[in-house]
Formats: sequence, structure tokens, C-alpha cells
Amino acid sequence: MIGEYHGYSELEITQNPALGAYALWQFGLGHQERNSDPAPLALAFLVLPMVLHAKTLTSISSTWESSGLGKFVQKMSENREELLSIHGRALAMRPLSFNSVVIGASRKLLKLDYETATIRAASPELISRATVPERVKKVGPASRKIGVWFSQLDSVQIFRTLNVSL
Repeated sequence: MIGEYHGYSELEITQNPALGAYALWQFGLGHQERNSDPAPLALAFLVLPMVLHAKTLTSISSTWESSGLGKFVQKMSENREELLSIHGRALAMRPLSFNSVVIGASRKLLKLDYETATIRAASPELISRATVPERVKKVGPASRKIGVWFSQLDSVQIFRTLNVSL
């Protein structure tokens, strides 16, 4: 299957701004389910490092939405290095996260408010038209779940809980 994507590495195929824009859109939809305020833009830089990492994605997927971010962190703390690695991935993936925001905004999946540095997901009706390849099917629901979790806390609490500083 990789052969049909001439010139791209497996990493470039699975971690690209288009997939990132989809993940951020799902994050925004989850955030908006519980909180009418748009999400702070800084939080968008945590989504991809969490959902584009296999072990972290598995932990997110296996944590009930109602359990919240605290339960996810508790699971991740069983292997402390996994939790701490979110910070490094967040720093390393800043360009991908930024490009994903740009693509999401240009494709009208995300609405940016430059004055308040916030993002809002566009219409949830678009979801019926989204076709996602099997290899990335868990990314959307996990991103939406993160949006729900993040909507219940303020940014400072989220960054402290995840031991991340950008």
C-alpha cells in the first residue's frame, strides 16, 4: 500500500496536515459539545502529539469519555515516561500542528479568531461527508474525546496535568 504514495515516507503519509486538520476539527466538535466558548488555540498543539502516537492513542481510546483527563493521566502515569513524552512530541510536532490549523482554516473546517487566539470547529454536518481510511479511524473519536476532556478544565490545568509547556 505504501508503494502507491510515491516519494512519501510512512510517517509523512500518516502524520500530515490534512489528517491533522481533521483531528483538530474533531477536537473542536468535542470541545463545543460541552462548552460554548471556542477552544484556546494553544490547546490545539496538544491534540496531534496525543492522537498520532500509537500508545497514547490506545490509552485515549480505552478511557471512557466520562472518566475525563484525570483518568487518562492516571493510566499514562503507570508508565511515567509515556506521559512525559507528550511534552517532547508537542514541541517536535509544532510545525505539523500549525500547518494543520492553517489547512483546517483554509478548508473551512476550523474558524480562527485572531484577536482572542481561539478556534471553533465548523459545522458538524460535514462529518457525514468525511471518509476516513481504516488505518486512521481511531484518530477522529480520540480527538473528539480530548476536546470534551479539555472543555471541562482551563488551559493552565490542562498543561499542568499533562506536564506540558509550549
